Amino acid sequence: MAQTPRTVTGTVTDDMGVPMSGVSVKVKNSQTATSTDVGGKFSIAVPDGTAILQFIYVGFQLQEITVGDKATFNVKLLPSNQDLEEVLVTGYGTQKKEAVTGSIASISAKDIAKVHGGATVSTGLAGKIAGVSFRQADGRPGAGANIQIRNMGGALYVIDGIQQDEGQFNNLSPNDIETITVLKDGSAAIYGSRSANGVIIVTTKRGAQNSKNTIRVDAYTGWQNWTRFPETTNAYQWMLGKAIADVNEFGSTTITQSELDKWQQGTEYGYQSQNWRDLIVEKNAPQYSINMSASGGTDKINYYLSGTRIDQKGVYGTSREFEFNRTNIQSNVDAKITDRLKVGVQINGRLEVRDQPGVPGGDDYGAAKFALFRNRPTELAYANNNPLYPNNIGHNTEQFAVQSKEISGYWRSDWRVLQTNFTGQYDTPLKGLSLKGLYSYYLADNVTNGHEYTYSVYTYLPATDTYREDVGSSNPYRERGLTKQFNIASQIQANYSRLFGKHAVDGIFLAERIERRRLYTFQHAVPQTNVIPVLKFPTLDEQDYQDAIDEEARLGYVLKLNYNFANKYYVEFSGRRDASWKFAPSKRIGYFPSGSVGWRVTEEDFVKNLLGDKSILNEFKLRASYGILGDDNVGIGPFDYLTGYRFTNNSVILGGNNVTPLRDRGQPIDNITWFESKIFDVGADFGFFGSKLTGTVDYFYRKRTGLKGTRADVVVPRELGYDLAQENLNSDAQYGGEIALNYANNIGELNYRVGGNFMLSRGKNLNSYLPRFNNSWDQYRNSGEQRFKDIFWGYEVTGQFESQEQINNYPINIDGRGNSTVLPGDLIYKDVNGDGVIDGFDERPIGFNTGGQPNMVFGFTLGFSWKGLDLSADFSGGGMYTWNQNWEQRWAFQNGGALLQDFFDDSWSRANPFDVNSAWQPGRYPAMRYNNNSLSSYNKNSTFWAHNLRYLRARTIELGYALPTKWMQKANVQSVRIFANGYNLFSIDNVRKYGIDPEIQDDNGLQYPQNKVINFGIQVSL
Repeated sequence: MAQTPRTVTGTVTDDMGVPMSGVSVKVKNSQTATSTDVGGKFSIAVPDGTAILQFIYVGFQLQEITVGDKATFNVKLLPSNQDLEEVLVTGYGTQKKEAVTGSIASISAKDIAKVHGGATVSTGLAGKIAGVSFRQADGRPGAGANIQIRNMGGALYVIDGIQQDEGQFNNLSPNDIETITVLKDGSAAIYGSRSANGVIIVTTKRGAQNSKNTIRVDAYTGWQNWTRFPETTNAYQWMLGKAIADVNEFGSTTITQSELDKWQQGTEYGYQSQNWRDLIVEKNAPQYSINMSASGGTDKINYYLSGTRIDQKGVYGTSREFEFNRTNIQSNVDAKITDRLKVGVQINGRLEVRDQPGVPGGDDYGAAKFALFRNRPTELAYANNNPLYPNNIGHNTEQFAVQSKEISGYWRSDWRVLQTNFTGQYDTPLKGLSLKGLYSYYLADNVTNGHEYTYSVYTYLPATDTYREDVGSSNPYRERGLTKQFNIASQIQANYSRLFGKHAVDGIFLAERIERRRLYTFQHAVPQTNVIPVLKFPTLDEQDYQDAIDEEARLGYVLKLNYNFANKYYVEFSGRRDASWKFAPSKRIGYFPSGSVGWRVTEEDFVKNLLGDKSILNEFKLRASYGILGDDNVGIGPFDYLTGYRFTNNSVILGGNNVTPLRDRGQPIDNITWFESKIFDVGADFGFFGSKLTGTVDYFYRKRTGLKGTRADVVVPRELGYDLAQENLNSDAQYGGEIALNYANNIGELNYRVGGNFMLSRGKNLNSYLPRFNNSWDQYRNSGEQRFKDIFWGYEVTGQFESQEQINNYPINIDGRGNSTVLPGDLIYKDVNGDGVIDGFDERPIGFNTGGQPNMVFGFTLGFSWKGLDLSADFSGGGMYTWNQNWEQRWAFQNGGALLQDFFDDSWSRANPFDVNSAWQPGRYPAMRYNNNSLSSYNKNSTFWAHNLRYLRARTIELGYALPTKWMQKANVQSVRIFANGYNLFSIDNVRKYGIDPEIQDDNGLQYPQNKVINFGIQVSL
């Protein structure tokens, strides 16, 4: 062995061959230590060849290597047994995974890093965490997804120890996130009054002690296109379809064949076709993101500094005026002041901008997408196709030719957010006891500015070859909204952790206070000009003025105790006493306890003897938990328990003056308190084949009590002026199961992994206060007692009429008019009760919820690496939810607008559309009529229009290549990786033929769909 001090170097990779950053590298039995950089490289001084290097990383097995004569090391770390040494962030602390007795799941930065599709954190979580459902109905720039834990409702978010809202979570930079942990059962009770729907805990990145200073750049650019959106016809097809619809409904049409010939040629003035989709939707909308970070540390101080910029353009228009951009900063610094005292500062800030043209209506994106269905192809965007003259189409809110910042106006929202945390920890002389304090200050400032202009549109006059100027908008609108939010949170915490032989004891006592204050003002004016945006008093509209101050406060005390014996038997108890400002003083306080137990069966000697040394089962843990969780979001306002007066929205003239009157607030709500959720969970964690195959399985049941209801047996006089107050009377349940499996192995230098998860969760109404029904049908149709929540009712379609003769002889009254309005192709409904009439008594359950989460969700992932190449793919899917095809998607020419291509191509029609006696030709849809939803095929929800969805979507597919190390050494660069990435590349589902995205919620299919994105990027470490 060499006996002289020297420096050795090397690279550390995981079992997939991917370089690992942040791995602790130590010389055993000494103070010498370092950590790997972003490229997995390290350099460390050793005293001699007898030194032993230790490689330590959470979730991986400890590896020790004797230095000997070697100067360079290539180290591969293997996942630890069931990741048992992994430390999970739980409520107000951490636990080793082996000691977790609740249903807790976690993903790391590595799982999030390869998602480059959406601009928000939630869009990157699809299918990644067992028990978390996902639905992204809207894909506009900056949009988030709806994620829920076990479909229990909106979760509580905790970011670096501070309770926050969904907006703050979504607009973190994904590059700055270290872990996301999900508390799914009674383990969430430690957060008390807001924990009933589960808790999502986010921890941001920190620098490692004794680590090399590293600068990292992660950048990508890409192009976005809509996944799907229904197609509409051209002008000739629209006119032919109108003629067909007229003949079907009235027996004749005013549209002549000669007119149709002109529309088909499309050259003569007045017979030209407008492709609104080509005008509105511009392909390949750009997006880009760049993140730069610096991290490192000594034995006294460690730091992580980061800045991120993301920019997303919308697909609307060539000028790309619809956009979202965000700039994030993150600064986490921790310092060891003395051997016992540590302090830290965490700063998270962002500038967030949504910038777009101002369009009348509540949603500026909505007018453009509505135009795709509302605007006829016979309506030109520009008068005489002259781009200098936007055409007067009569409904100019949907006239996209004027939807620009120059013509219609602007709308912009600016968020400026700063979150600061100050922490301190003191390790007391009493062994195992430490004291911790946290103070957090959050400031959010939002300014919205909008100005909708007056503008002109034009009508071309061919006789004089001139353009007549018409009023496009004569209703100017100027708005400004100002929001300031101040949050202050403080925590004082005592931690105790000791090991007495085989007995391990841990405890937490914490006091937490949260205060929030929100100031909001909104002003609206009717400006006299487009060019002066100043809000002046004479133009202000007092009927649309708001000034609000919202305040809230919570105070909680937490106790948490853990015990384990020989890393074999585990017991945990936690409790929280919470007080919420929402309730009357007598109803303000709630107590939320939870308990859990765990048993690592494979640690029993008799089990080890039974399984033997060559057992394929190496880890098996049983666990169970029960907790009572609170929810103070009960649908009442702050201080509703007080009597008083409020301003009304009306006004009266008194003495020639406009006076806004007062009225009493109504009966004070002083008998409402917390909703309580009692959650039971039983599960198992297991590992096979040396933990190459790992997994978890859970069954859960949540019973929620204290839901609001009214005592139906108490009647108050109408003269009182208000109804009887609601009370905590009703109950419901959410229950189901989930499973997750992961397998990782290698074949030579080829490393691979595969994993998946599945969840089924259903909601059920349990009991309400003295339900009353008029008769047995009323009870069957309208009762919620002991029933699933998400029932969609409708009619069962057994077929379609194939001839007029069949209609004439059909004994059942389909349309309520003796079938006089029924045509071949119209729907045949099942007469369930056999009374010869199709009416509401024939409705039955035919689907699930139409606006909420899928009841069934799943995801799986694949990964391969070979030398410098890596390939990964993430998939997610869902089912047991319903899209109810309606409005533009159900009857032709809805609202007199565009005609779906599907209706034109695939509806029942006559061989000669002008001859009522010609033969009928079959199609998928009923025979078209013009904008008539009163007919039997269209005015009923049915199995023909309700689609119970199921889909599997390719969320992320990424191919990467790490340039050879020898190339990088010459350039004095640690590592360079280039990659190509696809997001939402394809979906396998049962609604492709309708041209809609399977995750949309709107019945008419008019939501801004998700984007298919292609990215190219580079990651550099210096």
